[in-house]
Amino acid sequence: MGKVAIIAMLLGMPLPSRAQTAQNTWGALNSLHAGQRIEIVEIHLKKHNGMFSTVTDEAIQLREGGGDVGIKREDVMRVTLLDKSHRVRNALIFGAVGAGAGAGIGAATHHQVICTSPCSLQNPNTFLSSSQAAAVGAVIGLAGGAGIGAAIPSHPTIYRIAHH
Repeated sequence: MGKVAIIAMLLGMPLPSRAQTAQNTWGALNSLHAGQRIEIVEIHLKKHNGMFSTVTDEAIQLREGGGDVGIKREDVMRVTLLDKSHRVRNALIFGAVGAGAGAGIGAATHHQVICTSPCSLQNPNTFLSSSQAAAVGAVIGLAGGAGIGAAIPSHPTIYRIAHH
């Protein structure tokens, strides 16, 4: 049971660390450069995608479609930078963790069976060695972990309105 708890903690570590990167200060938007692709979500859930132009203490401006759009600070719920995607990195990290966990689980749960007379298909563990069971577990864990890593939203949030 201790191994399962450790694996669960390791798999969950990237999520709290991502949550800490979200910034609640409007001043964080000063790190943006003109021309970067951003997404702005208003408090009424209207989305804007375009190229960042400028930010002031009162509003943020982006180029959306063929024109400039200005959104007042009090109407902005979230600003996300779309230029940096970490899906491949997340897939590799979660895939590696999943492969390790799967290999460990495969090896730990494998039962060596000694056959008297010819072995049959009734007991599939008869045909797998401990290392083969670990390899099968690693492949399954790699696939599952990579899928989860790729599915995690990967664009950094630059600004998010503070919850009251």
